[in-house]
Amino acid sequence: MLKLILKLLALVLLLFNGIGALYGGLSFMLHPDGSGLKMSIAYLRYSPFHDFFIPGLILFTCNGIMSFIAIALVVFTHRLAAWSVILQGAILCIWIGVQVAMVRDFQVLHAVMLVTGVLLLIAGAFLLRWSK
Repeated sequence: MLKLILKLLALVLLLFNGIGALYGGLSFMLHPDGSGLKMSIAYLRYSPFHDFFIPGLILFTCNGIMSFIAIALVVFTHRLAAWSVILQGAILCIWIGVQVAMVRDFQVLHAVMLVTGVLLLIAGAFLLRWSK
């Protein structure tokens, strides 16, 4: 029963991350000036980026597409499902850490996404343990 709950938790968290990353990443790629999400280029002043296109592409790919790949692996109980959940949790935590360091700012959304990443790491670790 607990395994099912953790699997559902992982799916919900992956979906939450994936939808947000696809939306945000696509918006940044279509509107590299940040206007699609009402963000200013000034937010990037401490980062190596001159606009939001590259961060948007990375967000779309690494957090968006990869979350949906992990969802498919979990739904179809692939042997790499637990590892994909762990990997996505790690990617999300690293993404948030690098983002906060680059923009020198910490918002509530950063905290929410960091907690999401940590919960994915924990859920994935338990799923991995129970898959043996």
